[in-house]
Amino acid sequence: MNGQSAAYFGEFFGTFILVFFGTAIVAVAVLFQAPLGLVQVAVVWGIGVTLAIYATRHLSCAHLNPAVSLGMVLAGRMQPRLFVPYCGAQLAGAAAAGGMILLLFHPSIAAFEHAHGIIRGAPDSVRTAMLFGEYFPNPGFDIPWFKVSLPTAMLTEGLGTFLLVSMIFLLTEGCNVGRPTDAISPVFIGATVAALIAVTAPLTQTGINPARDFGPRLVAYFAGWKQVAIPGPRGGFFWVYIAAPLAGAALSALCFRFVLSPLMTARNRVTTCDCKEPEAGSLRMF
Repeated sequence: MNGQSAAYFGEFFGTFILVFFGTAIVAVAVLFQAPLGLVQVAVVWGIGVTLAIYATRHLSCAHLNPAVSLGMVLAGRMQPRLFVPYCGAQLAGAAAAGGMILLLFHPSIAAFEHAHGIIRGAPDSVRTAMLFGEYFPNPGFDIPWFKVSLPTAMLTEGLGTFLLVSMIFLLTEGCNVGRPTDAISPVFIGATVAALIAVTAPLTQTGINPARDFGPRLVAYFAGWKQVAIPGPRGGFFWVYIAAPLAGAALSALCFRFVLSPLMTARNRVTTCDCKEPEAGSLRMF
């Protein structure tokens, strides 16, 4: 296996790990009504992200997300010709994870649908379709006054991805002398994902990864959810879960490349960082 093939496999396998753990914990929470709170689901997602990065970053740098790959291209960290193959591998890994979730939980999904009178493909089957793709507002929060508009959902996904990609840049940029070591940076990236899920999942289920949404969503479409999966009961899945994250990642890359990175580089040129008390009558700034 040559270097490029190893990189593509790394993106496939890492995305599989990430999506499998994340969608599996959602399935456990929905189907078995396990005593899981939102924070617990978020933590498992974060662990899945962390494990996926550790498992594959030597193979492919572990982007595991088309939005991250786009950000790396725009920031000059990745050759543009690799973008499409990376995205293809990520989508394939996410779809494989969605297929595995369907294989493992299909009897339980069918029993849940029977017990609640849900007809797969009907509008209320979003309650089981959410095991695969994401929806806004989160179908798991049955609150009558809880409304999320298309613009709000787009802003949520775009902002979430902007923050995630920005943290990835900051945690891996050599000129950021305050970052943790490479050995533990995946833990902080996973923690970033967990924090984002904890605060935005009620709004959009927190996609922030076009492959994570679209791969399992394709599986749901062909498994009988049809229009509930694509385009979804409210439509807009493309704008919310694909376009908005890509836009957020692009903005993050441009902000990092032209604002944050130059500022950190300039700051590192300052060689004096003396915290002693200034002499009387003097004022020292650094």
